[in-house]
Amino acid sequence: MKKIEAIIKPFKLDEVKEALQELGVQGMTVIEAKGYGRQKGQTELYRGAEYVVDFLPKIKIEVVVDDAQSGRAIEAIAAAARTGRIGDGKIFVSDILDVMRIRTGETGPDAI
Repeated sequence: MKKIEAIIKPFKLDEVKEALQELGVQGMTVIEAKGYGRQKGQTELYRGAEYVVDFLPKIKIEVVVDDAQSGRAIEAIAAAARTGRIGDGKIFVSDILDVMRIRTGETGPDAI
């Protein structure tokens, strides 16, 4: 099993969600986040004064999928989140050793 964590622009959330649902991904966790990468924030103008916004709004999506589904899920997230401009985000992939559904006690791939 793989855990896929994607940091994306907030307005791309619906497109990513729909792309994952089309693949049959059952659930996801969505977290509002703030951060920056190479863009180092941005300069804003407020009441005539410039100031730097260090942390930009982002969305973090977490999904756990079977190994066989991970490649397609990563491609779907990347395609749906891509704008071609700086700040599109990152996708991180980690191995998951085990998982348990609390309600039923199911473990492994059956629990996702």
